[in-house]
Amino acid sequence: MRRLPLTALRSLARRVSSDPVVVLHRDRRIVSGGRCDVRNGFLRRFSSINERGRNSLDDISLEEEAEKKAGWLLKLIFVGTAGLVGYEFFPYMGENLLQQSISLLHVKDPLFKRMGASRLARFAVDDERRMKVVEMGGAQELLNMLEGAKDDKTRKQALKALIALSHSDEAAEFLHQAGATAIVSSISNSSEYAEVEEYRSSLLQRFKELTHEV
Repeated sequence: MRRLPLTALRSLARRVSSDPVVVLHRDRRIVSGGRCDVRNGFLRRFSSINERGRNSLDDISLEEEAEKKAGWLLKLIFVGTAGLVGYEFFPYMGENLLQQSISLLHVKDPLFKRMGASRLARFAVDDERRMKVVEMGGAQELLNMLEGAKDDKTRKQALKALIALSHSDEAAEFLHQAGATAIVSSISNSSEYAEVEEYRSSLLQRFKELTHEV
């Protein structure tokens, strides 16, 4: 058998070692170098896409959970704040807090509306503060709240705040001119809250006195 020259053997060894098609690994498994690169690249891209998909789903789940928890958290914060501050501090509420209380009347959740009305009722302890509520739009918002209320508990808080404002002649006149008589008259009696009829009758009597004075 003819032996290859030493130079030819070296040349053949260099060609085999540099060939990208066949690579001999230490564990003696033969794999295709070109195919391995393509497969690894595909797996990396697939893994990256998969990871992004999982992250997006996780983000959505976290946002939904945070939204649910945040709603109850905000309610607890508002309730806790009102309880801690107490009645005696509300007469000294500044303009910013007054505006915040009026802003609560815009929220769809009846709980926030009731809290806003309760704060305004505590704030309106003299004519100056009552007119401040009127000037900042609180009186009109209370009428809107009363007209759109779906439950007696919300109606009761709105009527209570309107009663507090009506102790001022100017505020009562504003309410009367804004159509409060028709809105209050349309409120039916409550089997659950006797205060609803009490507040309703007091307001109608107050508006009746205004017409007699004129």
